[in-house]
Amino acid sequence: MRTIAVLNQKGGVGKTTTVANLSAGLAMKGLRVLVVDIDPQGHLTIHLGADKERLKDGTYGVLTQDIRVEDAATKVRENLWLLGANINLVGAESELVSVVGREIILREALESVKDRFDYLIIDCPPSLGLLTLNALVAVSEVFIPLQPHFLALEGLGKLLETVRLVSRRINPDLKITGILLCMFDRRVTLSSEVKADVESFLETAKGEASPWSEARVMPVHIRRNIKLAEAPSYGKTIFEYEPNCNGSRDYMAVTDYVRACMGPNAKPWPLVPEDESADQPENKTKAQFVAQKKIAKFLIKSIRSQRSRNRLQQAGRTAIMTGQISPACPLRLRQKIK
Repeated sequence: MRTIAVLNQKGGVGKTTTVANLSAGLAMKGLRVLVVDIDPQGHLTIHLGADKERLKDGTYGVLTQDIRVEDAATKVRENLWLLGANINLVGAESELVSVVGREIILREALESVKDRFDYLIIDCPPSLGLLTLNALVAVSEVFIPLQPHFLALEGLGKLLETVRLVSRRINPDLKITGILLCMFDRRVTLSSEVKADVESFLETAKGEASPWSEARVMPVHIRRNIKLAEAPSYGKTIFEYEPNCNGSRDYMAVTDYVRACMGPNAKPWPLVPEDESADQPENKTKAQFVAQKKIAKFLIKSIRSQRSRNRLQQAGRTAIMTGQISPACPLRLRQKIK
């Protein structure tokens, strides 16, 4: 079983969206996937259509009440199981404060199901507390969704040091294997600059004895797409909500990349030419956009010409009424106006 934690202590960068849609994409490929929501907000639980208010056990029961994972997990899609979370998980850290070995509880609980699934993906909370520590101890890979902004880079250093500490003291198999750029816009210079900075940093880390020495920026980026924000409110993945949008295509590409190009049997990612219309709104072809641009330019030119004619005509009328010769009113214009 391949085990992955999707982690970033900064909120709103696409962790839950990535877990929900990556796991759904893998399940659609026929792989058996278990997703663990270890965030007390329970956003992954909502995203996959489960009712967190009616959740009996879930992650909280596994961590604090020795409930088996196979009993607490719920099948939410074909080939996809969810270990859900709700607000009860907030009290887990205080309840476990005096428990010996509290940081390895989740890992031990997952041992009983490691032969039943192909993938385990954990949605971590936007913090670096005991819940996140349990997630890092239970997996061997970390994916970092990153928004291409300066402030997102600021928190990356602290996140890397946390992973290094866990790798050194508790889980020596822990590695950062992928950084996924979310809300990426090729038309914005900052996005490309952040991508280049991260790639440069990872290039210098190659060959070092660090958990991110083999990390890479995934060649597939998640573009800004309103459908990705709408899908959770319907309890659907992007493939169910709007299968033909950019978000669906991007996450299916991420699914293919994670499945084929990462791991022990990794294959080279095919170099596919970028679609020039990729960052345009949905359901419009390149030819339509070219035509619309031409029409817009023509309309703008026509409006400007009309405004210019109006100004000249007004100046001509003024000159005629006052009997003055105005530079803005040539003789031929006076004759036309008369």
